[in-house]
Amino acid sequence: MKLKKINITLQENLLSNGLEVPTEMQKATFGKIKSGQDIVILAPEEQGKTTAMIMAAIQRCEAPVEGEIATRVLIVVKDKKEVERLIELFELYSKYTGLRIFGTHDHTDMDDDKNQLSLGNDILIGTANRLNEMFSSAGFDVNQLKMYIIDDLDVQLRNRLEPKLYRLSESIGKTQRVYFAKDYVEEVMDMFLDKTMSEDMEWLDFHEEDED
Repeated sequence: MKLKKINITLQENLLSNGLEVPTEMQKATFGKIKSGQDIVILAPEEQGKTTAMIMAAIQRCEAPVEGEIATRVLIVVKDKKEVERLIELFELYSKYTGLRIFGTHDHTDMDDDKNQLSLGNDILIGTANRLNEMFSSAGFDVNQLKMYIIDDLDVQLRNRLEPKLYRLSESIGKTQRVYFAKDYVEEVMDMFLDKTMSEDMEWLDFHEEDED
């Protein structure tokens, strides 16, 4: 997959898994996300939101940093099944990078999770419920966090997870925020963005092109 200044190992992993040509959404957002800007991306499934998200996370981390054990990219997903799916995909696309990727959800053991994270972690994927539990128990270090990603924001807002997502955002403090969604959720999404994103955030909707 050819994208400007993409990490070579990431590029090779994408190609080896049959991803040769980026979608319009992936081309339009890769550089913007890499720049560190807050961004909201609305796009249909066929535009490859999951792959765009994984590319962004791997590109931001690139490789483990010697001596650092704290998470650098935090990804909040809708449920256990999605945690497990993303872990599998990250293992494919981060091959040979050495990145430490870990998943947590409502059915994993909290103490085991904390022990694993203490050994070193670059990308943490979890559900809103479990991540809130980790934060409230003072078991999560955000000092090195560079990116806060919410996947399926529309689904999570419809599932009334806004308070937990907002608490996570408050706990994290200042870092890049990247939100992915399929659909716009009237009013509640606007309020959530006002609360959590910077004033210079960018909103990109790739449904408009499909309607032309």
